[in-house]
Amino acid sequence: MKHTTAGMNTKKALSASLKKLMGRKRLSKITVSEIIADCGVNRKTFYYHFEDIYALLKWTLEQETVEVLKNFDLLINSEEALLFVLDYVDNNLHLLNCAYDSMGRDEMKRFFHADFYDILLHTVERLEAEQGITVPEDFKRYLAAFYTEALAGMLIDYFQHKDKCNRDELVRYTLLILQNSLPNALAAEAQKQ
Repeated sequence: MKHTTAGMNTKKALSASLKKLMGRKRLSKITVSEIIADCGVNRKTFYYHFEDIYALLKWTLEQETVEVLKNFDLLINSEEALLFVLDYVDNNLHLLNCAYDSMGRDEMKRFFHADFYDILLHTVERLEAEQGITVPEDFKRYLAAFYTEALAGMLIDYFQHKDKCNRDELVRYTLLILQNSLPNALAAEAQKQ
C-alpha cells in the first residue's frame, strides 16, 4: 500500500508539472527534462511510470475526468455527468487547447475514445438489461462507438469554440438525444430479432 501511494503521489507530481508547463508553452515543446526538473524526480522515475509525455497527459485527463465519470450512473445521472465534464473543460480550457494544438482533432478524439467507449458500452448494456431485451453484441458495440464519436467530437467543438457555444443548449440537446434515441435504438433492434 505504501508503494502504491508513493507511486500515485509521484504521478500526481509529474502531472502537476506538466499542467504548469502547458500554461507556458505548447505540449510539443515540453521535454521530459523540464517536467522532471520542475517536480524534482529523475528521468528513470518518469519512464518507470510513463512511456512519454502523451501517456502522462492521457493519465492526467483520465484521473481528472474519466475515473470520476465512471462513478456516475449515466442512466440516472447523465445530466450531472455531462455538467461535470463541461465544468472540467471550462476550468482546464488552456490545457485542452494546448493538447489539441499539439495533437490535432483526430488524435484528440482517439485520446478520448477508449475511455468514453467503455463507459458508453457499459451504459448500453445496463439499458438493455433494464429494458429486458437482448440485442446482438455487434449492435451494442456499434452504439457505443457511435455515441463515443459524437460525444468526443461535441466535447472538442465545445472547448475549441467555447465562445460560440451555448452551454445550456448543448446540455439540453445532448441529454435529449441520449435519453431518447439510445433506448429507442435498442428497442427497435430488439424487435427485429
